[in-house]
Amino acid sequence: MSFVNILSIASYMPGESISNDRLASLIGELDEELMAQVDVQDRYWTINAETGEPSESNSDISAKSARLALEKAGVSAEDVDLIVMSTCSPDYPLPATVTQVQDNLGLRTAATIEVRSGCCGAVQALDIAKLYLSTGQYRTALVIGTEVISPLLYQMYGHKDKDDLRLRDKLCIYSFGDGSAAMVLQASEQANGHLIGKSAFACAGGGKKPGMIVPIGGTAIPITHEALDKGLFSLKVDFTGSAKYTADILHEGFHETLSKAGVTAKDIQGCIIPEGNTGYLRDDLQRSGKLSEEWLEIENRVYDNLKYVGNTGSPAVLLAFEHAVRTGKVNQGDNVMFLAIETSKWLFAGTVFQWKGV
Repeated sequence: MSFVNILSIASYMPGESISNDRLASLIGELDEELMAQVDVQDRYWTINAETGEPSESNSDISAKSARLALEKAGVSAEDVDLIVMSTCSPDYPLPATVTQVQDNLGLRTAATIEVRSGCCGAVQALDIAKLYLSTGQYRTALVIGTEVISPLLYQMYGHKDKDDLRLRDKLCIYSFGDGSAAMVLQASEQANGHLIGKSAFACAGGGKKPGMIVPIGGTAIPITHEALDKGLFSLKVDFTGSAKYTADILHEGFHETLSKAGVTAKDIQGCIIPEGNTGYLRDDLQRSGKLSEEWLEIENRVYDNLKYVGNTGSPAVLLAFEHAVRTGKVNQGDNVMFLAIETSKWLFAGTVFQWKGV
């Protein structure tokens, strides 16, 4: 079996950062306690925040992050024979956005897979690419995580007076941002920054209602004038459920990832968990009796960049990792854990690799 090495990581953020002050002028302020819970200072949107006018599509920013990753790796787009992409905000229901990304990269043919997921999607995409590359079926893969959530957010405030906005809608608008990130993976007989052991991912939400949902647009609730009038074209988040279940999902995912990779917390030099440095995660673990020795061992090596980009769904882990590499939080030769928690149906996804890329 070949090793699967990660050659590069790159990110692309659309437009200029949108500060909390700018959002406050559009939708009103949140009190200090709620802002501390949101823990976001800036975010990036593909739309004009005042008018809702889009400037870039999901496939546009995906292709841009992919090109940057290929350039950093010194790999030509023509060498890519597999693209695995995760998003829950595609350009269209069909065709799959990954096929448009392929087209934007100038590739007549490539194997393409699109994962419909949020925060866990990029880790799932990495594992899918690893499986195909390790068998020798393909040699070079792009793994992409991208979200364009801002058009949904605009539907929640764009035609309303800010005094009429519900608090839970304001929380969503302050919390989420757009972005894209990509990795280049390559099969090799030599280990040089390779994925370690097996990945861990599962839906642990059997019997639980979804914690995050975009109700309209599928076959369950088609787009109709009535559905639009009810405000169903929006992002709905169960913030109470998130507080209730996150610690259990995090605990299970963290220990399952260590077990599947065959490593201990002491073996990990960098741990990338979206929202991993927010104080409430540790508090929730402690309250639920899940503050394990392994977590105490690693918590000072947990990194995220939530404050600078917001909740971004599929690219969240990759964006945080790219920022950690760029700012020297992760170094060549470090063993890195990715661990994502997703509230849509209470998922976790984790993997471990040695970083020797660019």
